[in-house]
Amino acid sequence: MEIPAKKFVRLLSLDSSTELRAATALVVAELGIRDAEIAAALQERLTDKNGEVRQQAIRAVGMLKVEKALPTLLEKIAHGGNEASMAAEACAKLGAKGIKGLQELLHKVVPGVRKYITAALTSCGSESVAVSVLLDKDPQIAASAATAIISRIPDLSPADKTALATEMVTISLDKKHPLLAQSEGQVVRILVALNDPVATDVLWDRTVPPHPHEVRAMALQAVGGWTESPTKEQWKRLFLCASESDFQVAAPAMMILNRLPVNDKLLPDYIALFHAPDIAARRLAIDKIGDRDTAQVAEGLMLQLQHADRGVRDTALARLQKLKFGRKSLVAALIAAPNHEDAWPLARTALTFAKDLTPAHWTELFDELCEYLEKHDHRTEPFLFLLREWDHTKLQDGLVEKAVALRKKKKYEAALVYLKAVSKDPSIGFAVRLELAMCGLKVSKKELAARYLESDPCLRNFDALHQNDAVLLLSEIEKAKHLEPEDLLYLGFHFVEQTGRTRQFGTDVLKLLVKRDPKSEAGKSAKNKLKSVGV
Repeated sequence: MEIPAKKFVRLLSLDSSTELRAATALVVAELGIRDAEIAAALQERLTDKNGEVRQQAIRAVGMLKVEKALPTLLEKIAHGGNEASMAAEACAKLGAKGIKGLQELLHKVVPGVRKYITAALTSCGSESVAVSVLLDKDPQIAASAATAIISRIPDLSPADKTALATEMVTISLDKKHPLLAQSEGQVVRILVALNDPVATDVLWDRTVPPHPHEVRAMALQAVGGWTESPTKEQWKRLFLCASESDFQVAAPAMMILNRLPVNDKLLPDYIALFHAPDIAARRLAIDKIGDRDTAQVAEGLMLQLQHADRGVRDTALARLQKLKFGRKSLVAALIAAPNHEDAWPLARTALTFAKDLTPAHWTELFDELCEYLEKHDHRTEPFLFLLREWDHTKLQDGLVEKAVALRKKKKYEAALVYLKAVSKDPSIGFAVRLELAMCGLKVSKKELAARYLESDPCLRNFDALHQNDAVLLLSEIEKAKHLEPEDLLYLGFHFVEQTGRTRQFGTDVLKLLVKRDPKSEAGKSAKNKLKSVGV
């Protein structure tokens, strides 16, 4: 049954209730009734006092393509508000005039309203119109257009999605009309949202400079989902991005690298990440190749020991300890340490793998220790600590051997340096203590005042040796041809004035002097001293 148009017009008049006017506008739109009187009535309802009626009228004039309503619709858009979006959609349905009206209005309205116009233009069904809006010079318009296009992607069929991706690729590759920076970013946004492999090459091209960082980041996120076996050039781009200081570019590149396997050809690229400005890139390199036992990897890991982040330092150190080249590098770093503050942590670390070090390492460390001892360098202590804990017997034997060799060359001061280092070990025996006492005696100032019995270290050492084994001590002194008359006089002079066994030791030493060199000044002094004490 057909209802005369005049009845609809009457129902749309102000004489009807608001509910009835709104319902009538809805019905005529759904029925698609195109009549001049109805169109005129709907135009009047565009300014109805009731919001529901106005909205239904806006929708109806768009569906019925009432071109005469265009000025009113454009005015509503310009004023913004809740009805601006509906008015823009209605204009887009009016055909060429409506689209032209929207395009002319686009740059005249405030930014907040532009999004309604761009959404309407991109959904008007005209591909050329949508593209023109997307490529607009105004960044906000381009962004709004891209947002509108992306919002419609979930409702597109697979074929439509591919067609849209192909169109975006074509735009991107148009060398005659290169994309503006703002438009390029929006095109990439759309391609990322489409997630179609047809855009692979275009997106890979936009992962590197001179493209803006935000474009590169989006492109990397997209290709990361498709890339399983990168080409040589793609590997190069991934490492370039991973080493960027801008985290938004580096992060997606690192995520891709993290899930891909490592092969030997890539080692130089991963090693380069040890120098990356971002801490995450360095951690990635440690995780991916930190177990590769090469000199280059060890060098890269050693670099991390200077990093400000303790986690990076500790992780790198743990890897170095497990590598042959890593242990070698740590020993080299200990030897090259500029001060004892830097040497101590390296020495403690080296101790954890000392059992894996070679005799050559021992020799190298021991030679360095000897050099520091002779220079009275504070780095002596960490080296002593490491070698003593590694093999205290070997260390003691080595130091004593050096001391004896120097003593035989009459370099008593130098020999005493080594012996003092040995004496820090409480387990040293009689022979070592005797060497320490005799070398001390050779360099002593040999003051005869009584107070020197307590203050001179060599006298204290002789006293301890005497208490331990007086017979053996005297026997060794008799064999010590390097002890001169002045040495024996000084030693006997202080002990002969004591009591008991100590006095006897002093007496024996002075008698030895008298026996060995009676005519020397020291021998004569020894005779006089013995007489003065009643011996």
